[in-house]
Amino acid sequence: MRRIVAAAVTALVAATLAVGAVVGAVALLDATPDQPNTPLISYDTSPAAP
Repeated sequence: MRRIVAAAVTALVAATLAVGAVVGAVALLDATPDQPNTPLISYDTSPAAP
């Protein structure tokens, strides 16, 4: 009976650590700033010649 309780506690601790790692990873991904959406090439938009 003691082994079953030890296995259940170990599984519970492992699951808790896994959930904590996932929450931490998501928090780190949300903390990074978004990259600006600037084009590498831009064309002049001057009016056409008459």
